[in-house]
Amino acid sequence: MASLRATVPPLFMKRALRWPVSLLAAMLVSTVHAGDREARQWLERMSEALATRNYEGRFFHLRDSRSEAMRIYHRVDKGKVTERLVSLDGSGREIIRNQTEVICYLPDRRTVLVEKRTDDNTLLAAVPAYNEELETHYNIERGPFTKALGRRTQVINVTPRDQFRYGYRLWLDDETAMPLKSQLCDREGRVIEQILFAELNFRDRIPADSLKPSISGEGFRWIRQDAQPQLAAGQTGNWGVIRPPAGFRLTAWRIQFIAGSSVPVQHLVYSDGLASVSVFIEPRNPQAEPIKGLAKVGAAFAFSRALDDHQVTAVGEVPPVTLEAIAAGVAKEGAKPAPAAPPAPAHQPGPPPPQQ
Repeated sequence: MASLRATVPPLFMKRALRWPVSLLAAMLVSTVHAGDREARQWLERMSEALATRNYEGRFFHLRDSRSEAMRIYHRVDKGKVTERLVSLDGSGREIIRNQTEVICYLPDRRTVLVEKRTDDNTLLAAVPAYNEELETHYNIERGPFTKALGRRTQVINVTPRDQFRYGYRLWLDDETAMPLKSQLCDREGRVIEQILFAELNFRDRIPADSLKPSISGEGFRWIRQDAQPQLAAGQTGNWGVIRPPAGFRLTAWRIQFIAGSSVPVQHLVYSDGLASVSVFIEPRNPQAEPIKGLAKVGAAFAFSRALDDHQVTAVGEVPPVTLEAIAAGVAKEGAKPAPAAPPAPAHQPGPPPPQQ
């Protein structure tokens, strides 16, 4: 998977990890306090605003002391959503999400990556989509009212209940519930990445031409990730993860070709409804050294290990312990269960991240 990490830019990798996620129903915690209900209502308003409003704006994506300026166009026409992200850092990268595909234009690499669209999440990084599973694994609370982009905002803290997930702090516009600022934080409150709007405009209508790429892609290398090739006997087999961390369930599965790999790769996605982990399983070249251990991939981590004659890589914006637990549990159907992941403390959210 080293070639994949070298080819795909960090922001596109983040979205690629989240595209294949579909949400599964789960039991909610039995007791919800009034404050929790109000915080949940704010998140519901945010999800509705992100999905139903026409808007365009400019924001900064900050991570690892680096900043990337982006422009976003979000168009809703007769219930159909189209989005376009344009990098303003000089690379000319663009990402377009239409009804069926997500297309990433990389003119600096003369490459276009095409992925089948499998969920309704916004292309905005570091913004969680609300769903009813959240309160099983996250504590949702209101913070103070404050200011962002010169507007009054409500701070919402989404704090993980165990060590297997990251948390969020959101600054939601008091009038529209749009996230004017969002931070992804670890359990000690350290900011991993954040989105900060510098300009946000709501429109009654956004012209269809605003959603067209400024790049033709002619002469570029086109890589389509949605192929389902037939596998030769023994190439991958029926793989899965035995005893993943609590709440993580298989939400997507496919066979695909990826950049830098000459053989089909099995791709599994495990999600708790908010955090997600992609697991790649590919036949290993016997002449090559296996990739082992933890690596940084933009704001995400990747954990790799060799398994028999295969290479296993788990990638996601989750704590390393989560990736290690999921990668350790990869096995073929009928294999002996791997040791269970370390127990998680029940209902003990970490400290809220500091305001910045």
